[in-house]
Amino acid sequence: MIVITAPTGQIGRRILGRLHDGDEPVRVIVRDPSALDAATRERVQVVTGSHRDPACTAAAFEGADTVFWLVPPDPRAEDVVGHYLGFTRPALDAIERHGVKRVVGVSSLGRAFDGNAGNLSAAFAMDDLIEGTGVAYRALRMPFFMENLLMQAGAIGRQGAFSLPNDADRPLRLVATGDVAHVAADLLLDPTWGGQGSVPVLSPDALTPREMARTMSEVLGGPVDFHRSPAEDFRTRMLQYGMTDGWAQGLVDMAAAQDEGIYEPEALTAAPAPTAFREWCERVLKPAVAA
Repeated sequence: MIVITAPTGQIGRRILGRLHDGDEPVRVIVRDPSALDAATRERVQVVTGSHRDPACTAAAFEGADTVFWLVPPDPRAEDVVGHYLGFTRPALDAIERHGVKRVVGVSSLGRAFDGNAGNLSAAFAMDDLIEGTGVAYRALRMPFFMENLLMQAGAIGRQGAFSLPNDADRPLRLVATGDVAHVAADLLLDPTWGGQGSVPVLSPDALTPREMARTMSEVLGGPVDFHRSPAEDFRTRMLQYGMTDGWAQGLVDMAAAQDEGIYEPEALTAAPAPTAFREWCERVLKPAVAA
């Protein structure tokens, strides 16, 4: 039995697509089963609720061999680390009680970084908790998700611009969620691995935001500019969007760590995933901007 958390998200729904033809039974934890398409609901076992709920997690993990673990973001959370650990603690008892053999978790590159990395530090704290159970664990270590840019598809299309709190000339490691899902599905379907370790997943690209804008311009057929958002301006804008002070500051601290090269040590030794930024722009961003 394979358990999938966050099955309606960018990564989880792609994993379900990869597991569609497998022989291993699949169970999902989802707040709203109607968010799953009808075909998926027919072929998986559904546990309705949140994987932050101990009773829900215990029910879902019963009889499970392997779990895909992802803590969903919550911009309303006051404490980023508290949010990650609050979600993860109920899983620890369920992992031990039901003898789960393997866990594949969504984390970040840069665990050896010596400093506050905001949301990334919260993911590393999650890794520590899961590893403390002794379960076989693979932390998928990713850099900046290309899909984060989809939140600015409207601005890219209407204004020909996007912004980040990152240095315009500092290369930023990237990854497409499709590649993450592919690696995760392979691990979930492989019953032979054990121990605890990391699996870096990143694209062949290390592009500065200016270079990303140039690639967008070429793919979209019109000028796209990058505007760096100063940290305090970015934080204020996130607060205006309804984020808590803690979550907004976590994003600011994460961007600062990215500018300090948090991803580089692991990225330099990792085999790249297949999706390059230009390909992603053609396949994902361009249709999103057109829509």
